[in-house]
Order: sequence, then C-alpha cells, then structure tokens
Amino acid sequence: MINLWAVAVATVAAFVSSSVYYIGFDKLRAALLGTEPASGERPPAWKIVVELLRSLVIAATLAVAVGELGIDGVGGILLLGLGVWLAFPVTILAGSVVWDDVPWRLAAIHAGDWLVKAVLIALLVGLWR
Repeated sequence: MINLWAVAVATVAAFVSSSVYYIGFDKLRAALLGTEPASGERPPAWKIVVELLRSLVIAATLAVAVGELGIDGVGGILLLGLGVWLAFPVTILAGSVVWDDVPWRLAAIHAGDWLVKAVLIALLVGLWR
C-alpha cells in the first residue's frame, strides 16, 4: 500500500531540494546556456506546477516500485534510487550530450539534481510506509 502522505512530502521535498540545488549552480548554468543568471527571480507559476507534477509522478512511481519489489531497509532503497537515476536521467542526459551537443557540464548539473531527487524521494517513500 502506498503512503500518500509520504508521496506528497517527497514531492514537495524534491521540489525544494531541486530549487536549492539550482540556486547553487545558477551562474554556471546561465553561462553554459548563454543567458543571464536568474538571481533570485521566481519562475512563472506554470513552471512550478509542471515541476511539482513531475516530482509527483516520480514519487508515486518509486512508492509503487518499493512496495511491489518488497524493498526493505536503507540499503535496498538507496540502491533503487541510484538504479533509477542511472537507468533514466543519466542515460537520457548522456544521449543529449552525444547526439544534441548539450555541454557535458550542463548535463552533469542536471544529473546531479536528479541524483539528489531520486535518492531523496526513494528514501522518503521507502522508509515512510
């Protein structure tokens, strides 16, 4: 059974952690994109909603995976988070570097964000059942 509170908290935690993460990389990310740093500007409301929905999909999916796979304990939960990170964001971002000439440093910034999110969400939905 999925703990809906855990999914909701993981969704918000992923959003907050991602926001803090990107604040730290704002100048480098802007330089790689050829834009000006956001410098504390709030994104439009629709982008916030989209990001919350993306985090919700991942939190709900990981909650189902933890339950269906019978994963117990921090080690298994961490392995799931790392596995999901390697299987999806890392491979997709690597493809964008190879095929679309995305700067590897920009892809690495995004991969780091996804690592934090995948592990954080996995821990929250995996331990709070």
